[in-house]
Amino acid sequence: MDWALPPNYSTFGVVIDQLFWIILVITGIAFLLVEGGILWFCLKYRGREGARAHYTHGSNRLEVIWTVVPAIIIAILGAYSAKVWQDIKGASNRPEDALEFRVVGKQFEWNITYPGIDRNIETEDDNFTVRNQFHFPVNEDITILLESEDVIHSFFIPELRVKQDAVPGMTIPVWFDATQTGDFEIACAELCGLGHYYMQASVTVHSAADFDAWLAGQASAQ
Repeated sequence: MDWALPPNYSTFGVVIDQLFWIILVITGIAFLLVEGGILWFCLKYRGREGARAHYTHGSNRLEVIWTVVPAIIIAILGAYSAKVWQDIKGASNRPEDALEFRVVGKQFEWNITYPGIDRNIETEDDNFTVRNQFHFPVNEDITILLESEDVIHSFFIPELRVKQDAVPGMTIPVWFDATQTGDFEIACAELCGLGHYYMQASVTVHSAADFDAWLAGQASAQ
């Protein structure tokens, strides 16, 4: 069923997609049962010549069943979702030796600051800032420090299953790694103003050697 979702090039993608399909199947079955029941009742109890109405207060057993069963399903989904969230977003799982970048959203662009030799942001050797171009190496832990300069934006790379709001006044760490080289796109998934529709940036996932060469070339050109 991968055809219905963007290609997955993230180590997080498998479990995220699995959770998506589980929820979709369960809610799809519930939708069919409810809508099918409505249609059946509309046909069975439609107004007909000579038919007499019959009063009933309902069934306590059925009411308990259709209350308890969804509650159990929702509780299980909630527990499973919380575990997935903790595995992906939990602060204790943040990689310590990741390559750091700073990403600042503003109307209507993304500005990416690249690290220096120490691989960390907020140090004296921070290299340079590039508008709407995000380059990083494949098969390596990446951490971005996400910020917003003005309004709420949403940093979204579908193929990497990364989506996080950028909130003014906050620095939010986001980490991921890509499993395949290629060219992708950052989209803003939050309506952030009249120019929201063109707030896009390019993503290039390099091999390690190609990234080092690109980084050196950009640093020398600054």
